[in-house]
Amino acid sequence: MGYFSYKIEHDYGLAPNPFGGFCTIAVCKPTIRANKNLHIGDWIFGTGSAKLKNLNHLIFAMKVEEILPMENYWDDERFQYKKPVVNGSLVQMYGDNFYYKEKSGKWGQLNSAHSLESGKVNRKHLEIDTGGKNVLISKVFYYFGDKAIIIPERFREICNKGRNMKSASIPIPVAGKFIQWLESKHKVGIHGDPIDWKKHLR
Repeated sequence: MGYFSYKIEHDYGLAPNPFGGFCTIAVCKPTIRANKNLHIGDWIFGTGSAKLKNLNHLIFAMKVEEILPMENYWDDERFQYKKPVVNGSLVQMYGDNFYYKEKSGKWGQLNSAHSLESGKVNRKHLEIDTGGKNVLISKVFYYFGDKAIIIPERFREICNKGRNMKSASIPIPVAGKFIQWLESKHKVGIHGDPIDWKKHLR
């Protein structure tokens, strides 16, 4: 079993997207989604950051149960509800299923949280997001969002201190005991709203 950890600086319910019974990572973090060392059964931890003023907190954890190529995600009947509706509810606005293959074979992008304000394609986001190649899917997840929980000091070696991600240097015994602790203290599912939703509710 492997572990991946990264700091979250924006939390809109987009990456990860915990809604509808599935937690998905379909955009951002291409170094994790396309990682050759990522396997079914691995865990991903998203922890707090100085920007969100919640260092050493757990925003989400998910066990990778499925690794789906991005082009298959678009057509999968299970995830049609994750196609964004930019004038809909906050859950709909931050749907993460917005990349599709055009007849030419090039990637297209729906009007979404990652497109330009005009609705036109944002090439920078498109290149980063599709570079991740895969969508990570799970029903075994803990999403805390604005109710992020403090990670006990004995487990903080799971936290990434840098900008990208941490994996090989996460001590396996520590991570394993952290998962046991998490499972004993909390139920699978959603425990809070995305942290940055408060910007919409002012």
